[in-house]
Amino acid sequence: MSRIEIAPGEPLEKALRRFKKKIEREGTLKQLKARRHYEKPSEKKRKKIRAAKSSKKSFR
Repeated sequence: MSRIEIAPGEPLEKALRRFKKKIEREGTLKQLKARRHYEKPSEKKRKKIRAAKSSKKSFR
């Protein structure tokens, strides 16, 4: 579980922004969205191959 410490006098908006950035860096939201629905192993494999192809194109 992600946690941040709020300094005395720190605005809540600033703390919330730091929390959102921390969650994004850890990949928590991405993982949560991926686990929302069951994905068949063949679909996982297809997605992995598609991602590899797109990353290979960007290296050219």
